[in-house]
Amino acid sequence: MVKIRPDRNIGSNIQKARYNKGLTQDDTIAKLQLMGIEISRSTYAKIETNRINIRVSELLALAQIFGVDINFFFEELTI
Repeated sequence: MVKIRPDRNIGSNIQKARYNKGLTQDDTIAKLQLMGIEISRSTYAKIETNRINIRVSELLALAQIFGVDINFFFEELTI
């Protein structure tokens, strides 16, 4: 089995945005589900720890939930 590795580590920035907003992972998941994005706690945790890649729709929804510009998630990333 080939493991797909994320090409950028944005999980820590997602986690930072969540902390800044004062939300738990469960709060965030509930808000995502209200927006029509079905995601499990396990999957969300894997996104924050860079074990899976995030979909664009999820990233856009998180930016809206956390009240940040989409570029926030890419700060301090190197090529």
